Amino acid sequence: MFGLFGSREEREKSSLRRLARKVTEKYGPPENRQKAIEQLADAGTPGAWATLCLRFTIASEPGITDQEEKETVKRMLVAAGATAVPAVEAFVREQEEGVSWGLRVLAESAPERVLPVVVAELTRLGREYTRDPDKKITLLTWLREHHAGAPAEQVEGALLPLLEDFSDDVRIQATRALSLAAHGERARDALIALLLRDADNARVRGEVLDALARLGADVKGHRPRVEALLVEPWYLDREGRVKRRG
Repeated sequence: MFGLFGSREEREKSSLRRLARKVTEKYGPPENRQKAIEQLADAGTPGAWATLCLRFTIASEPGITDQEEKETVKRMLVAAGATAVPAVEAFVREQEEGVSWGLRVLAESAPERVLPVVVAELTRLGREYTRDPDKKITLLTWLREHHAGAPAEQVEGALLPLLEDFSDDVRIQATRALSLAAHGERARDALIALLLRDADNARVRGEVLDALARLGADVKGHRPRVEALLVEPWYLDREGRVKRRG
């Protein structure tokens, strides 16, 4: 009865909830998901685009069908242009799974928006504890590969808190991104602090030394402590800059 006589808004919400269940059903017949995908694309409303993005959050079997459906959804969102961009941006902000697909959509439909969205989301995540590091790693990898044009100060602000993340992989990815996209004293000081904190962590230590070498940074004020951590092929030159032999 409510579905028949409720407001148009309520009917739309009810329809979107139903389609969301279908489009994220891992184990049902693929025809059900595909029909729901088509219905959402045909609707073309902000809510429909947001619901369509949810297809990126699941992995169905077989893998080839899963990939094909996600590619279809990506093409639909890109074809929608500016009308779907707010929904895709919200998806990247709000979801943990499938974020890389959202970034791919934005890269094709609104390339100027990708870096601001990535930097803003990393800034937020750097202030919050998250049990699963995958989203941070996805965003950090994207930033490292597509950092050109990002303001160095904003990048530093987003990356520096992530050097203190509980996950080794997040700290490593943040270190790699920082070595390519930032060149200030704040970055140098933060990397040296990470090196000294993670002195017993060989993976992190090697990445930090590589980053300092890339930046051409010196370790003045910390030379004795840093020098004590160095093993081949790393060494400090006369100016206290980290170098790699060979």
